[in-house]
Amino acid sequence: MDLKLTQQVIELARRVGSFIDTEASGFTPDKIEYKGLNDLVSYVDKGAEQKLVDGLAALLPEAGFITEEATVSTPGEVFNWIIDPLDGTTNFIHGIPTYAISVALMRNNELVCGVVYEINRDEMFYAWKGGGAFLNGRPISVSGAQHISETLIATGFPYYEFSQQQTYLQVLGELMQQCHGLRRIGSAAVDLAYVAAGRFDGFFEYNLNAWDVAGGALIVQEAGGMVIDFSGGSDFVSKRQLIAGNPQISDYLLTTIRKHFR
Repeated sequence: MDLKLTQQVIELARRVGSFIDTEASGFTPDKIEYKGLNDLVSYVDKGAEQKLVDGLAALLPEAGFITEEATVSTPGEVFNWIIDPLDGTTNFIHGIPTYAISVALMRNNELVCGVVYEINRDEMFYAWKGGGAFLNGRPISVSGAQHISETLIATGFPYYEFSQQQTYLQVLGELMQQCHGLRRIGSAAVDLAYVAAGRFDGFFEYNLNAWDVAGGALIVQEAGGMVIDFSGGSDFVSKRQLIAGNPQISDYLLTTIRKHFR
C-alpha cells in the first residue's frame, strides 16, 4: 500500500472523527447499550463504524472487513480492513477525552496500512508498510530508552475477563518498582500510537481484539519498534496479547511477563 491510499483513509477518519466530536457534546447515559459485562456501546460507535465501512468500501471494493460492531462480516480473500470506530468507548461515555478511531488494512496476514486518530487532540498517527510512521505529517520514532529505570510504561486493566487478574497484578507490582510509572488511559490504539511517538516507552496488555491493536501495531513497527506476543512471537493478533516498544524495552517486558504468565 502507498501514501495515496493512506491519505484517503486519513481524510475519512477526520470526517468520522468530526461526527464523533459533534455527538460527544450531547451524549447522555440513557444512550448506552451493553454488549456484555462492562462492554459498552452506543449509537455513536455504530454510526461511526457504518461511515467508515461505507468510505473504505469505496476506496478498495475488493477488501473485506473485520469490525468491532459487526456492521459487516464479509472477510476478503486478500485484503481486509480492521476497524475500531471508537476505541475508548468507556472514556467517551464518561466524558473523558481520550478515545480514537483505529483503521488498519491487512493484506493476507500482513499489516500494510495503519491510522489512529485521537480526536480530542486532533492528532493523526499513520503509517504504511515500508513508508515510516508519522504524526500530523511529521516523522515519529519510538523511544530510545535503554533501561527500564528511565521508562514510562502503558497498560490496560482487565474489565470483564478476570482469570489472569492475580498474575497481571504481580507483573504490575514488579514493574511499578522499576520504572518512572505505569499508565492506563483506556485506549489500546492510543497507547500504541504514543509508543510509536516515543511518549510511552513500552506497552503491554492481554485479552485484546484485532481491532484494538491492528492500526497502532503497524505504526509502532514503522516507527522502529517491536510488537510481539507474550511468547516473543509475532502472533499478537490471534493470541490477543501484545508487548510493544523499542527492542530493549520490549525484551525487558517480555522477560518480566514470562516470569508470571506461564
